[in-house]
Amino acid sequence: MNGIQRKILTMSAIVLFIMVTIWVVLTYYNQKTQEQYNDILQRYLRMNEVTDRSHQTIIALNDYLQKPSSFKLDTLNQSKESVVLAKLQTSNLRNKDNAFTLTNYIHMIDSLVEAADLSVMFHGQNNGEQSAEKFEEATRIEKYIAETTITLIDKEVRTYDTFYRGIIEQSTELKRLGLWLLSLITIILLLFTYWFSLSITRPIHKLTIAARELSRGRFDKPIEIHSNDEISFLAKTFDRMRVNINNLISEIQQKAQLESELQQSKLLLKESQLRSLQSQINPHFLFNTLDTLSKKAYLEGSEETSDLIANVAGLLRYNLRQLDRAVSLHDELSIILKYTEIQSARFTDRLRFVHEVDEGCLQLQLPCLTLQPIIENAVIHAVEPLEEGGTISLRIYAEEERVMIEIEDDGAGMSEEKIRHILTESGSSEGAGHSTGIGFSNVVKRLRLFVGADDVIDIESAPNCGTKVTIKIPKERRFGGYA
Repeated sequence: MNGIQRKILTMSAIVLFIMVTIWVVLTYYNQKTQEQYNDILQRYLRMNEVTDRSHQTIIALNDYLQKPSSFKLDTLNQSKESVVLAKLQTSNLRNKDNAFTLTNYIHMIDSLVEAADLSVMFHGQNNGEQSAEKFEEATRIEKYIAETTITLIDKEVRTYDTFYRGIIEQSTELKRLGLWLLSLITIILLLFTYWFSLSITRPIHKLTIAARELSRGRFDKPIEIHSNDEISFLAKTFDRMRVNINNLISEIQQKAQLESELQQSKLLLKESQLRSLQSQINPHFLFNTLDTLSKKAYLEGSEETSDLIANVAGLLRYNLRQLDRAVSLHDELSIILKYTEIQSARFTDRLRFVHEVDEGCLQLQLPCLTLQPIIENAVIHAVEPLEEGGTISLRIYAEEERVMIEIEDDGAGMSEEKIRHILTESGSSEGAGHSTGIGFSNVVKRLRLFVGADDVIDIESAPNCGTKVTIKIPKERRFGGYA
């Protein structure tokens, strides 16, 4: 057993012995007094209970006589039963001082019950006069019972007057004993506390000085504390910590450097992936566009051709910007309009593009090249294969906490398996058709990274029923993968 523990256990044993002794003595006297007091109190309560139940019986009898009913009769019977029960309990209170009075008291209770029964009986026989007389008799008996109860309680008080005085004297003695014991315990605790604190605070003070030196960066000063308890062990442990702290600092620095290098590697990998996506511009799309420009220039040579070339230049410039940057919905809409003008020149009346835009939503941020790949898929699958062409609708509107972007076409649609493949495939360009190469699945992946949640895009489609893509972007983004 070590030093501090031995001191604490010794003091605890002394205090515990004193407290147990005090508790045993006080419990004995308190239990004895409590039993006597409870006995007297029960006598008073039983007598008072007879008065209360007698009064309740008179009330129940009066209610029944005023307006008879089976419920009121049951209440009256219960009241009479409670009076009889109280009588049986009162019979145990007999002593030499109240024997005669208590006997009359019990007889009055019996008379009360009998008068109540007779009153009910006469009332049932439609003999109102006799019933009223018995009710008055029961009322007088109830008053006698109340007066007799007061008389019995008065005799009880005089009988136990000596006991009450003894309780007061005993309480005074117990208070005096408690003060002496409290003083003795206080003195013992003060002496022990001084000795105990002195044996601990001195080594702790030295240990505090050593800790202050360590906080200032002085790891060369040894820690020496001589005592026969746990503080000495603590000082030795503290000294070993001083020896090892330089090694710990070196390890932390090495880990920080490794983490920095790892983070840089992740950033380089992400940049490489984005550049790989950026370089996937489909040559087929460029070929079709340039072919259209060539034919328009040959046939017209007009301003429309110039506008078309400008739109192509703007589209290519937008497609070559960094994909890890967020852009406004206004920019995305602008490039969509350029794209549809180019495709309208290619498909003429076969492409019908309808858009409905809430101007208040155009400052919303979203990943670059989000809408164009979806529109391209709609052109490829809803317009290009069909001789009569198709219609593509773009709708942008706001809800309570999100901005909704709906892109819908009346093309051939797609199967549930294809929809599931697009929403679960990560990073694949499959399903892009002859688009710019930023596949539909890549759009889904970048949207989820941007918003920081999976519930960001829905696809509704069925074979020969068209396709509807709904993008849901929160107005206030809490986290995400873009600046």
